[in-house]
Amino acid sequence: MVAVYQRGPIMTSRIGGINQRPEDHTIVIVKSPDKRLMSSDFLIIGGGLAGLDLALRLAEHGEVIVLTKTLAGESNSLHAQGGIAAVLDPKDRLDAHVEDTLTAGVGLCHEDAVRLVVENGARSIERLIDLGVRFTRDGERYHLTREGGHSARRVIHTADATGSVVIGTLLTKVAHHPRIRLYEHKVAIDLVTTHKLGVMAPGVANRCLGCHALDITTGLVHTFQARFTTLATGGAGKVYLYTSNPDTATGDGIAIASRAGCRIANMEFIQFHPTCLFHPQAKSFLISEAVRGEGGVLLLKNGQPFMKRHHEKGELAPRDIVARAIDTELKRTGDDCVFLDITFKGEAFIREHFPTIYDKCLGLGIDMTKEPIPVVPAAHYTCGGIHTDAHARTDLDGLYAVGETAHTGLHGANRLASNSLLECLVYAGRAHEDMRRRIHDEREPLRPNLPLWDTFDAGTCEEEVLIAHNWDEIRRFMWNYVGIVRSDQRLARARRRIQLLQREIDEYYWNCRVSQNLLELRNIALVASLIIRSAIHRKESRGLHNTTNHTQRDDQHWRRDTVLPITDA
Repeated sequence: MVAVYQRGPIMTSRIGGINQRPEDHTIVIVKSPDKRLMSSDFLIIGGGLAGLDLALRLAEHGEVIVLTKTLAGESNSLHAQGGIAAVLDPKDRLDAHVEDTLTAGVGLCHEDAVRLVVENGARSIERLIDLGVRFTRDGERYHLTREGGHSARRVIHTADATGSVVIGTLLTKVAHHPRIRLYEHKVAIDLVTTHKLGVMAPGVANRCLGCHALDITTGLVHTFQARFTTLATGGAGKVYLYTSNPDTATGDGIAIASRAGCRIANMEFIQFHPTCLFHPQAKSFLISEAVRGEGGVLLLKNGQPFMKRHHEKGELAPRDIVARAIDTELKRTGDDCVFLDITFKGEAFIREHFPTIYDKCLGLGIDMTKEPIPVVPAAHYTCGGIHTDAHARTDLDGLYAVGETAHTGLHGANRLASNSLLECLVYAGRAHEDMRRRIHDEREPLRPNLPLWDTFDAGTCEEEVLIAHNWDEIRRFMWNYVGIVRSDQRLARARRRIQLLQREIDEYYWNCRVSQNLLELRNIALVASLIIRSAIHRKESRGLHNTTNHTQRDDQHWRRDTVLPITDA
């Protein structure tokens, strides 16, 4: 934990234009700060779709700082292939989108949140178009595809690289905005709050004042102070051994908020995407749901289709059902993977609609125009998260959460395909509205400079191998014990292991200088604990939570959110 500061290097980011990936160009975004304390009106931790969109909105009302822990734009949003669900076809209905979302959520969606998101769908897409996003067209209209769980074609997209195009467009706007400062390679450690500073009075709520963050290029810790702070850190897929998520998805926001006293909800509902590319050289590469939406068929190794045995909608069943079906078949047959076949659509169709997937597969020796794609399920989306209200406010005054890190009530026990990017946009708008009102109504002065990070005479941790071992152990037992299908015995074993590991990790944390690996290990351990505790608490099978000891859905006792108490987090 370092308390001194020296000037860091100029930070650069690879960003791209509308139809380019962010890595195509390099421009200077901002110099690393030359002070240990940085102040702004708004602090956003995370640079995916929700964070970037919110930054652009808030910049009209004050100075904005955006922190990203790696290169700007790297996020789950960047890797989203399928698109954004919204009612854009005159033949489609808002009520149908609402009903599809409620059905996928298996009784746990908050209908008010669902209607809020769905009713703002078209407006959100119009905003992206106004910002310069070029969606794929079908003649005079935008091309809409259909994905699992949807009753109509309502997923607008840019070929099969929607996230890359949208993030590239927003990042270009952010990088050139005079009131936005974007700092890369900054890993948030913890929030600074009034209670942590000893500022406590009867009837006065605890308030967020900013955060401490590690600069991973220098090893130095900076303090970022703001009137309003937003967590937009994404999900927690890296808690599991196999995931479609990038390395950034270590549940940082959820862990940070939990340590600050925020409620965390529905962490037992981790969505496993049914179709990730199965290849030793394919790291976290997703085969879009749109491949099944356009007619792709899942096959066993012997060429036999199997989805109709598991659900009447076959390949278009909700993701939890498809992932569970594949898991069941793999355990039954002992095979390593199943296969997704869309060869019957022809080469021209496949290359036009799925150019990114086609190129990736071909680079690995798989020609998806002539042979099926080997696929397996992998941890994909965190349906639970930081408990928020309709304006993205958390339990901590001055702290907001948007995107995958938040639990808004939209997803329930299972997320409907392509609702996540829409949720990012809608709740970024809601958070913006609330902060805009508050900053103009209150004009709360910033506190005198916050205290800087204290090293507590911590030394360098010489046993990095222990951190690596613990990291690997958590991800393996989470996959084996708290995966697609669970049991009381597996969950109990997982809880014993995580309790032991958390004690070891706490010892590292308080005795060693912080590093990215240590901070992320600390966060995934806490998030793993939250998932395990939530799964133990729910005594039924519903949506993404399936246990062999409680196989039936129980609406009488469990049609409610799992909200964990703070005291034993």
